[in-house]
Amino acid sequence: MKKSITCILLIYTVLVLHSIKIHAGEQKNDSLLLMWWNVENLFDTHNDPDIDDEEFTPEGRNHWTQKKLALKRLRIKQVLDSIDTSPEYRRYPDILAFAETENRTVFAGILKEIGSSPYKTLYIESPDKRGIDIGLAYNPQTVRLISSKSYLVPVGNDKPTRHIIIAGFSAGGHPFRLMLNHWPSRAFDKEWTEQKRITAAKTARHIADSLRRTDATIDLIIMGDFNDEPENRSIKQVLGSSGDAARVRRACSDLLYNCWSGYSGIGSYSYRNNWERIDQILLSCGMLQKKGLSISHNAFRCFYFPNMLAQSANRPYSTYHKGKYKGGYSDHLPLLLKVDIESAKKR
Repeated sequence: MKKSITCILLIYTVLVLHSIKIHAGEQKNDSLLLMWWNVENLFDTHNDPDIDDEEFTPEGRNHWTQKKLALKRLRIKQVLDSIDTSPEYRRYPDILAFAETENRTVFAGILKEIGSSPYKTLYIESPDKRGIDIGLAYNPQTVRLISSKSYLVPVGNDKPTRHIIIAGFSAGGHPFRLMLNHWPSRAFDKEWTEQKRITAAKTARHIADSLRRTDATIDLIIMGDFNDEPENRSIKQVLGSSGDAARVRRACSDLLYNCWSGYSGIGSYSYRNNWERIDQILLSCGMLQKKGLSISHNAFRCFYFPNMLAQSANRPYSTYHKGKYKGGYSDHLPLLLKVDIESAKKR
């Protein structure tokens, strides 16, 4: 009898340990908070001979010093602390992605000061000549990184752009994919540079299609600074975006839901004092179904508080404006997405 009880206890212990190993680091939360933010030129102060970063050094055109970097880090921390203390969220993002970070070290330096639980990072250097990348961080206590891969956007060797990054995660035992983008800018003229964004859109569409061929209802979240707005051809036609949730549900293999749909607030970026929505979050049809991961009403938000806006203009309070140092937060505002996680009881 004692041997039987001992055997049962041993089997139970093994099963519990196996379950813990499978879901290591995943707390049983009922939601996730994701953040996208182009933080505007988060550079260190050192001259890297392999990239064109001379303007962001103490001797460079922008006179980028340790004091200015320290203020930049403080500004970013203020935003993240504000999210944590916001009645709507009361937490730091479980996953955050920053565009325009120079390297892993300067990105990790921001994260060290955030929250009581240290983030883990996924950082892939891009071929961008200025050296700006996308930095991805996640809380290992709430999500588990499963896989990652980067894709080259074939815009030519004269001015290569940032990689598209795809990361596989699990939350509450539910797998999902996250795609990060920072498409070529509208520098000089948006029509002149449009073809490069069309190329980026085709690359992102190819990735999304390959995932949906395996599972049409896959949970896929696409975030980025696309340098085009929801109604532009690269987003609407090529990538396949719609603000009609019912239409997306009917066309799971072809369409993505654009979270700006129905949003009445300001945009994330301002050009000539007109708000634009070039930073976007798009979702697969699987995210519109009440299983696995899903979103509820008002899940999406362009986040800011009054000090993040310029006092004298209809734009964000940026670090630089028209070549002059202002000491603000960024020329973009961050986007937040709250994602619901289906509990085991509902399955």
